Amino acid sequence: MSDRILVPYDGSEPARYALEFAFETFADADVTALHVIQVPEGYWGAFEGPDISPPVTEKAREYAEELLEPARELAADRGRDLETEIRSGKPDDQIVEYAEKEGYDAIVVGSHGREGISRVLLGSVAENVVRRSPTPVVVARDPDVK
Repeated sequence: MSDRILVPYDGSEPARYALEFAFETFADADVTALHVIQVPEGYWGAFEGPDISPPVTEKAREYAEELLEPARELAADRGRDLETEIRSGKPDDQIVEYAEKEGYDAIVVGSHGREGISRVLLGSVAENVVRRSPTPVVVARDPDVK
């Protein structure tokens, strides 16, 4: 049984489904919703390092808090506690790094379920997390969404 579950949360339907899935599947686990404020690559990429994160405006942090509010409401509706965390940078990098650094047992990530050329052209945070994470990853895809 997993004790600590990380759910990347961006306010999308797949992220909401992943959070619901985590609550249902890991009934006794501590769940954290992580929102990553995406910072454009470029200038700040030259300063990458373990203790360096790009600056983020207060407005971006406020927006991130607003995005996490429905996750908190979902947890409350389910009678569950939910920790939330905000990071900045490239989402897949931050998700993998945070899960590993903080010792999560699993990551539950939502997926749009795109296939074929659509997936290749659009890229996928979920796919990058699955490929790079030493932490086990569960990809939750709502079967009702096409």
